[in-house]
Amino acid sequence: MKLKRHKDNPILSPKTENEWENLSVCNPGAYYENGIFYLLYRAAGNDEQHVIHFGLATSKDGVHFERVSARPVLSPSIDGMDAGCVEDPRIVKYGDYFYITYAYRPFHPGRYWLNPNSMAYMPGGPKEAPRFIRENLTNSGLLMSKDLKTFHRLGRITKGDSDNRDVVLFPEKIAGKYLMLHRPKELTGAKYSCAYPSIWISFSDDLLTWEDGHVFVSGNSYWETKVGGASPPLRTDKGWLVLYHAVDGKGVYRVGALLLDIDNPLRIIARTKDFIMEPEQEYETNGLYPGCVFPTGNVIRGDELFVYYGAGDRHCGLATCSVTELIDYLLEEKNAV
Repeated sequence: MKLKRHKDNPILSPKTENEWENLSVCNPGAYYENGIFYLLYRAAGNDEQHVIHFGLATSKDGVHFERVSARPVLSPSIDGMDAGCVEDPRIVKYGDYFYITYAYRPFHPGRYWLNPNSMAYMPGGPKEAPRFIRENLTNSGLLMSKDLKTFHRLGRITKGDSDNRDVVLFPEKIAGKYLMLHRPKELTGAKYSCAYPSIWISFSDDLLTWEDGHVFVSGNSYWETKVGGASPPLRTDKGWLVLYHAVDGKGVYRVGALLLDIDNPLRIIARTKDFIMEPEQEYETNGLYPGCVFPTGNVIRGDELFVYYGAGDRHCGLATCSVTELIDYLLEEKNAV
């Protein structure tokens, strides 16, 4: 079972005339409502600091998108926690408001692809500052919006003096709690029962104050040296359908899937033993980060799953499949947990 790329890929690419997005558009959050597909995408121009923004595009068919503005809908703050960059939005909706988790840095990342040994190419803060400021590490925050064009920054939602990103919220409360998947990069070793960075699950009463949580999904195959959440869980009649990304020892990003119990998502019903997508096309194998397919948005329309992903840190791609076929594949004996 493999996700099928759309023939019109990439569906969104850098736009030469817009300086803020003439180098990279990737890693889009996605939402589908009232016949409209929304993509809130990460975008950057060819400037030395590599300032990263969010743009917004909409579509009626989920394939052909039009930008809503020639300007970003969200940029790094002037002097706040996310003054360095805003990255990798994931979208859920509670009531009338969208809630968007996103990664950020206190300082601009710079041209990280020129220095692959350090994802924080630009210098960080002073030596006496906390580590995530001193080393310009990534943390995660929460945005609230009614229209995906204007936003309230609600603050940091990850804990600790470490690199913590790939934050994905469940779209519903479960047993009165909000649930979050996240990936604290440094929390590995015997103390945490995981040899490599893993997906953690945490709980909250208010979306802002989260319990420490625990390791939820760790790598168990050659293509899963590091794993992280991908796009928000989707409710199906068989359970929560959850995509995740995995990185192998050579840095190649692939995609796997989970099926979780609806009432108790801590119980994994099934997990793909093999990946359902890997970099194959030129727009995925080349780019600012070559060899990367990185899903950050997914929606279901009818029986069709639309998976929106970043390709090589330069483009937005679309892959699809039948929801029924993917769940049947997950429930096959070889994938059952």
